[in-house]
Amino acid sequence: MEFSIKSRSPEKLKTACAVVGVYENGGLSPAAEALDQVAGGVIAALLKRGDFDGKAGSTLVLHRPAGLACERILLAGLGKAGEVGDKAFRDAARAAAKTLATTGAAEAAIFLAEVAVGQRDAAWKAEQIVVMAAEALYRFDRLKSQKEAAKAGPRKATIELAAAQARAAGPGLARGRAIAAGVKLAKDLGNLPGNHCTPAYLAEQAKVMAKAHGLKIQVLEQKDMEKLGMGSLLSVAKGSELPAKFIVLQYQGGAKGDKPVVLVGKGITFDSGGISLKPPADMDEMKYDMAGAASVLGTLQAAAELALPLNVVGLIPTCENMPSGRANKPGDIVTSMSGQTIEVLNTDAEGRLVLCDALTYAERFEPAAVVDVATLTGGCVIALGHVLSGLLANDDALAHEVHEAGEVSGDRCWQLPILDDYQEQLRSNFADMANVGGRAASTITASAFLSRFTKKYKWAHLDVAGTAWKPGKEKGGTGRPVPLLVHFLARRAEK
Repeated sequence: MEFSIKSRSPEKLKTACAVVGVYENGGLSPAAEALDQVAGGVIAALLKRGDFDGKAGSTLVLHRPAGLACERILLAGLGKAGEVGDKAFRDAARAAAKTLATTGAAEAAIFLAEVAVGQRDAAWKAEQIVVMAAEALYRFDRLKSQKEAAKAGPRKATIELAAAQARAAGPGLARGRAIAAGVKLAKDLGNLPGNHCTPAYLAEQAKVMAKAHGLKIQVLEQKDMEKLGMGSLLSVAKGSELPAKFIVLQYQGGAKGDKPVVLVGKGITFDSGGISLKPPADMDEMKYDMAGAASVLGTLQAAAELALPLNVVGLIPTCENMPSGRANKPGDIVTSMSGQTIEVLNTDAEGRLVLCDALTYAERFEPAAVVDVATLTGGCVIALGHVLSGLLANDDALAHEVHEAGEVSGDRCWQLPILDDYQEQLRSNFADMANVGGRAASTITASAFLSRFTKKYKWAHLDVAGTAWKPGKEKGGTGRPVPLLVHFLARRAEK
């Protein structure tokens, strides 16, 4: 669905479908009111009869409305008038796109961005309409022998706004397109199984993306990592037949001397748990253990498409975590790139072992800030479920930036403490630290472990174990936290 922004009167508009908002208490949005007056009160009448309740996310299609030039009216429920919040607006936009796809309409005029949503401006609403439409229409059938019937929605959709608002909404439309494309890339990679999306495949896709968007790329091989002393990362890769890769991407949107923001994404393309083998149930979902890497690729693509005026570096350590005669064993001690030694008490806590060397490698860029993204701990799912990503940081101002980006984008996170007290749980009798600190506060102790490698810069950690993947009947990658990261970078660029 290709979006544009225009300013036109709904009652005279000839279109295959006009999408208008209706409130739960029977009220009509301005566009719905204008259509209703020309159509002889048909919308108000059906609301009075109780044929449509206007609850957020509900929809109803009216065909061939009398007196109107449009072929259909799609009513999108907004919830209670005066109380439309971010979630209700997103639900309405998502549901409208999903219903549009079932109508057969070749085009649509969407009058939802006129709706008041707290303090949100026209650009924000335009962005959310595009992102929610992409979410509603996404499907992954690349590996099916028979493709599902396409429900791509209208070929063209116009976001209708008053003239002044239409001009202001332009940047939001561009941002929405870039986020939607970045999310799709991250979803596609996360949904691929481990026999397709290997470390080598991830590196090749990074090269394709880099070439398409003018990014500089370097892929470090095992011998390169050995020279750098990345003993912690390479210890995880030992159990697999597939060699590890270390992907370095650079987007140069700012001045040459500007310090970059470094994004680090965990890229475990399949996580069996290693010798500390995971239970069989749901192990198939461990193909998404590279969701952090996928989100970094999606974010860098979006940054390039938006031509953000800042420098961004993406670091992706990628390998498999498999059991074999060469694999890490509980009790093994490995030496990280930083020189610190680690006692591996649990081989299923491998994400931090690959991230710590990437965080040390980040020092060479003298970064303005570093944000790592990882499906790191099951404890984060227990604490925050599938709604919020976990946020931990060694700098409160940076944590606030990341949190605010999540609030605006709808890709929300919640900050957890990372006090020195938790370091005690990582004490080892035989090495500088252990790689796990027990079940208690496991998300925090995992971050405490990573913090030992981030002393030279401002750093934030996003644990997306519960948010990068949707479990259940409609399981699949979500593309999070691409929206959060794009807003984080865009706000930094504005400053």
